[in-house]
Amino acid sequence: MKTCHLRQATSMASILEQLAFAFGFPASFPRDMDGLWEAITEVPGPLELIWERPGISRDALGEDYWLLLEVLADAVAERDDFSLILK
Repeated sequence: MKTCHLRQATSMASILEQLAFAFGFPASFPRDMDGLWEAITEVPGPLELIWERPGISRDALGEDYWLLLEVLADAVAERDDFSLILK
């Protein structure tokens, strides 16, 4: 299982880099929501994302937080082997 621990993530660039590293996204993965969707639905799993203190990210990212959360929730619905845990 590939696991990513997001801790006090306060920028979208940092979040996308952490996800890319932990889940083994291709180096060419575009650092945007469309690229995230494509990578997270195509990379071999199982995948586990543990997002600690997501409120810090919500406050820092504003609307982007909700867009990111929507992409991740859709990926959970799409994949049987992807889990998202908000702590």
